[in-house]
Amino acid sequence: MDFISILSIFVMACFVGYYVVWSVTPALHTPLMAVTNAISSVIIVGALIASAAAGVASAKWLGLIAVALASVNIFGGFAVTARMLAMYKKKEKKALAVKAGS
Repeated sequence: MDFISILSIFVMACFVGYYVVWSVTPALHTPLMAVTNAISSVIIVGALIASAAAGVASAKWLGLIAVALASVNIFGGFAVTARMLAMYKKKEKKALAVKAGS
């Protein structure tokens, strides 16, 4: 594959990822976070395949950048989801007793 095709794959993956993530409404953010994480994992697979098939060194670097950015998105998504779900957990009685005593 030549550099132009690898670059076009990278640019299209960036646009698709951007529009998919920003089209989610705030009310549906937590339930759909797993879906956007799955889309980012598809971007990682595509970037790995594109960079492995590239014969140009700069295309391999673009693939590495795509993998790094999608990885940040995945791990950040899991962190945000875990934090938002923790808000809905019931507090333990032991923790409530400590608060009541102080």
